[in-house]
Order: sequence, then structure tokens, then C-alpha cells
Amino acid sequence: MPQIEANGTSIFFKSTGKGPPLLLLHGAEADHSMFDAFGGRLASHFTVIAYDQRDSGATRNPPSPYGLYELANDAAALIAALGYQRARVFGTSLGGAIAQVLATRHPGRIDHLVLSSTFRAGVPLLSINPGGLPDFVALRTRLPESAREFAEYLFPRDYITAHPQVLGIFTANKRDAQQKQRRAAILARPVEVDLGAITAPTLVVAGSEDRLIPPAHTLSLAHEIADAQTATITGVGHVGTVQDPVAVAHKVLAFLQAQTSRAD
Repeated sequence: MPQIEANGTSIFFKSTGKGPPLLLLHGAEADHSMFDAFGGRLASHFTVIAYDQRDSGATRNPPSPYGLYELANDAAALIAALGYQRARVFGTSLGGAIAQVLATRHPGRIDHLVLSSTFRAGVPLLSINPGGLPDFVALRTRLPESAREFAEYLFPRDYITAHPQVLGIFTANKRDAQQKQRRAAILARPVEVDLGAITAPTLVVAGSEDRLIPPAHTLSLAHEIADAQTATITGVGHVGTVQDPVAVAHKVLAFLQAQTSRAD
């Protein structure tokens, strides 16, 4: 994988396809590989750039703590380092929160924005899902033994039964204790985000079966972003890009192509 140096961090990324740039921001438990199938569905239309965030995959960063501001700065630096003025940006889960900060702190770097299965940056997670999130966090501390229960917050149960290999995402996690600690502390760092300041055309996508972030919460982000569109994918849980990359890619492609047609 190629890499760029920015903000004291070696950011590793994967670039496929051709066309205008589309930057993909992964979730908290993942790395760039969560987008292998999803990105492949879009590579005939875009140069798809999937990268590893700090303490994820091959990327190497300083041992100091960081939050959404730093992660957004990394994304902006990657877009610039690859020679682009701006990019289409897709962020899912934690990646969606990073994308919100990116869109407000570096608006000139975003052409179009897609927020998928995510939560409002700056809002305490416990207020979003007070019943499920404490259990989710407790299960995380018991991985890999708790992999099945943990996965049920991210994928529908019948999908896990039919695709037991997805449990490997959580049993094969290669982060060391320090990396896990820094990732777990990201949302504890204060952040202020004015979604009303986002000017990029925006699509907000939710999976109807998301047990981690209630779909209604995700879709409510569109209320704060001018002219934002929404889409709900039936039968999909929190990690739609893995569970049904075709359906998610279809929604994203339709949105981006429609926006391009309007611009033309």
C-alpha cells in the first residue's frame, strides 16, 4: 500500500478505479479493508481512496491522544497530498463523525458528502442509545470471546448465521492495548460541530436494522444540513458496506450522479 506523511503520521491508503476522487472513511473497529467490496462497486465511476485511520491497519502515528479534529485534519491532508483540491467523501459510523468535522473545518476539501450509519459529532453516545451502548462497550472489552454478541450490534443475526466469517473481523483485531485505548478515547475529547455550516450536497443513509445507532438518529442529521437528502436501506444493519455493498453503492452512486447532472 502507498502512503503519505502528514501531521506526524504515516497514512497508508488504497486507491482503485478512475474518475473523480471518492474518499472513504471507515468505522471505529475497522480499517480500509471494510470497503473492499463496496469500493469495487464504485471504482468504474470514481478513483476510490480507502485509507487506514490512526491506530488502524498499516497507518502509524505518534503515541499521543487524538480526537475527531485530528482525524479530520488527516483526511484533509490526504486529499491535498494526493493532488486533489477536493473530493467526494463517504464516512460510515465513526468515519461519518470524522466526515462531519472535515466538512465544517475544511469545507473546501469536500465536493459531495455521504454520512452513513453514523451519529452526530459532539453528542454523547449514551444519549443516542442509552440501552445498547453500555452493553456494546462491555462486550468490546471481552473480545474475542464476546465476538458473536458484539457482532449482533453491527449485523442482523440472520446475516451472521449465514456469514459466520464476519466474526473474524473482531477475533482477528491486531491493535495492541495502547492503540485500542487511544481509539476508545476519541469521542471523549470535546468537539463542536455546526452542521448548519455544511454547504456540500449531502446524503444521509441509515440501515433499517441498525442496533448500534438508531436509524432515526442518523437520519435526523439531515434536519441540520441544508437540503440534505436521506435514504434508508431495508434489512441492513450498522455495517451496510460489508453486509450489502451493492445496495449501499447503489444509493451512493445514484446520489452522486444526480448531483453531477445538476451541476452540468
